[in-house]
Amino acid sequence: MRRTTFTKLQDRLCGLLVDERREAGLTQREVARRLGVYASYVSKYENGERRLDVVEFLAVAEAIGFDPKEIFEELEE
Repeated sequence: MRRTTFTKLQDRLCGLLVDERREAGLTQREVARRLGVYASYVSKYENGERRLDVVEFLAVAEAIGFDPKEIFEELEE
């Protein structure tokens, strides 16, 4: 399947989301359960097959337990 990732910044965001999930000790399945979605949803945004809108991103941040502002700061570096 073709990736929808068009920029290095999007690739970096995907990597940061994976890092945050792993640091929290969560599996994709656990995050999906917290979000009320299928595990494939998490897999797809982590692999760049799907993009998150702002509202979805905030929900992911809450489900994993990280401050969304910190991700934006890391993206700016």
